[in-house]
Amino acid sequence: QVQLMESGGGLVQAGGSLRLSCAASERISTIDSVGWYRQGPGKQRELVATITSGAATDYADSVKDRFTISGDSDKNTVYLQMSSLKPEDTAVYFCNAVKRIYGLMRTYWGQGTQVTVSS
Repeated sequence: QVQLMESGGGLVQAGGSLRLSCAASERISTIDSVGWYRQGPGKQRELVATITSGAATDYADSVKDRFTISGDSDKNTVYLQMSSLKPEDTAVYFCNAVKRIYGLMRTYWGQGTQVTVSS
């Protein structure tokens, strides 16, 4: 079972930056993909960004050119660097890992970290 722990959330003014961290209990090179999702007040959880074990990345249109996802294999940690933050980025941000185990894709979630962007 992959355990994930997010950190780095907080309160920031619009236009500011934050870096979220997702520490995994396993080597991220053994995880098929790690992603960041978010759930704003009264909204459904949505994909923000993903990175595969091959370092391919993908982003939601709403965060392209503002957010960057990256991985550090030595620390088994995936980061989400967020810049030019907007009030609509306010949400709980969750780390997600997808790993193939015995031919089945298994999904794991962290507990989430709150990001609040004030106007």
